[in-house]
Amino acid sequence: MNILIKSATIIDPKSEFHNSTKDVLIKNGVITEIADGIKNTLNFKEIKLDNLHISQGWFDSSVSFGEPGYEDRETILNGLKTAAYSGFTAVALNANSDPIIDSNADITFVNSKSNNNAVSLLPIGALTVDSKGEYLAELYDMRTAGAVAFYDYKKPISNPNLMKIALQYASNFNGLVCSFPQENKIVGNGVMNENITSTRLGLKGIPALAEELQISRDLFLLEYTGGKLHIPTISTAKSVALIKAAKQKKLDITCSVALHNIFYTDEVLTEFDTSYKVLPPLRTKTDVEALIDGLKDGTIDMVTTDHNPINIEGKKIEFDHADYGTIGLESAFGILQNIFTTKKTIDILTKGKVRFGTEQTPINIGNKANITLFNPDTKYVFSKKHIISKSKNAIFENETLKGHVYGIISNNKTVLNS
Repeated sequence: MNILIKSATIIDPKSEFHNSTKDVLIKNGVITEIADGIKNTLNFKEIKLDNLHISQGWFDSSVSFGEPGYEDRETILNGLKTAAYSGFTAVALNANSDPIIDSNADITFVNSKSNNNAVSLLPIGALTVDSKGEYLAELYDMRTAGAVAFYDYKKPISNPNLMKIALQYASNFNGLVCSFPQENKIVGNGVMNENITSTRLGLKGIPALAEELQISRDLFLLEYTGGKLHIPTISTAKSVALIKAAKQKKLDITCSVALHNIFYTDEVLTEFDTSYKVLPPLRTKTDVEALIDGLKDGTIDMVTTDHNPINIEGKKIEFDHADYGTIGLESAFGILQNIFTTKKTIDILTKGKVRFGTEQTPINIGNKANITLFNPDTKYVFSKKHIISKSKNAIFENETLKGHVYGIISNNKTVLNS
């Protein structure tokens, strides 16, 4: 792959060319020159785009594609295409499939489906067999096949001893254990945040306590084991405080927040629209503000789209019975820019790579090209025509997004929006 990128503003604090507008020459997938006015003497393909900006390739720490088993929701191939057009050069794939990805063979299968793709797929193996929370899965075997972490997607580990053993065992090979922050006995039959809105709507609530209790337990276990823990998709102000205190103790802890949990509050549920039914649920304005502050001060390490395609049959039913989840890859950049500056948005979108086992590649001469191309200034209303995913359960439909993704250059391949 040989490309000459013309007049691109580089947003990459780890690059010596940060904040400058340069031409970038890429030969055989490697950046060979960054300068003003590079002449195209070798007749490389040129990329000239309006208000072109480039950054290190973006990363999402939690996506679900369905395959194997739920190909009607999404396939790995189309999921990676969606990620590429959305600006992501790497995604961590949850074991949210049927069968559950919980063995060396399963990890090998997932990797084989993503071979020779512009987007790097980083498989997450299940923490327990069939994600049932009873017995540890083959963690080390999955690690040798390429698993970057271990997580029973959206299923909390109720047995504290099992979590303790998981942290201890995985620490033998520097494995990353993920724990969904929810105590199911507190949740009961709740379907949305427990608050005045749930009372007014007559829907059973999920207390913030259910999340905070589980996080407190896991942090105590982490302090005991000295393991390596990631808590995905926290959603409450108290959770932020708990994580902050744990980091002050120098525990090996990271966490993420789902994009929709820093954009919406539970008040959007007044029409019982199942598009807004997510887990953890949308919380209060106080929680949203605390989550955003947590991102700004570094307590929260990364934002995930928590991209989870759901069939129409799982969403177009009564709220109590609807499935949790939304897609989010296609709208991630534009929503983040409604909350943060472009530079902070890029910082958020490029964090988390090292935690999930992939390297950062600054835009410097001699490095492999791992680049996202975008225009940060355009605005448009997000609608179904912008959805590339097979499933269309988009929580951000009809929102005004700021910024347009042109595509990616990664793994010696180029994917550009037409």
